[in-house]
Amino acid sequence: MVPSTFSKSELRQAARERRRTLAHAGFAAEIARRAEALPISKGMIVGAYHALPEEADPAALLEGLVDLGCHIAFPRITAKGRPLEFHRVPDGEVLAPGSYGIHEPLEHWPRVTPDLLLVPLLAFDAQGHRLGYGGGFYDRTLDKLNVPAIGIAYAGQEAASIPHEAHDRTLDMVLTEQGIRRFR
Repeated sequence: MVPSTFSKSELRQAARERRRTLAHAGFAAEIARRAEALPISKGMIVGAYHALPEEADPAALLEGLVDLGCHIAFPRITAKGRPLEFHRVPDGEVLAPGSYGIHEPLEHWPRVTPDLLLVPLLAFDAQGHRLGYGGGFYDRTLDKLNVPAIGIAYAGQEAASIPHEAHDRTLDMVLTEQGIRRFR
């Protein structure tokens, strides 16, 4: 469990260090087999993300969601202080490195509004608070879209508590290799 007596900045650093030790070969298969347990339906647009090194990688889960009839969209950063935009990836195309080294869609690809978001994180707590990277992109996006938010994480990324402010949006659930935890 990640310590909670730090400032957000210190907690981010501790969470990054902790996360480096958590990756394991069975993670992708474990979360992928839980695809049907998520609040999805055929035709739903799922906002996902391309994992950075050491992030909990949802790629196998995304394949399962596509098999269940979902459409996947990826975020693109348009400007600092703005919500993310989500785009479908046209057949035969691949995401390209963009802002902050994050792989993202090109601006001219079809823009969509997700029905549900899969959210990366550094840490989470038992109340559904999420520690992100500090840019506020997902908080602004979730505030704008008001859709369910599911954190994707290793179970070991749980913290005793996460400092939070009024603008921080809590997760509806988190999916780890140990299963789904619902917060609402």
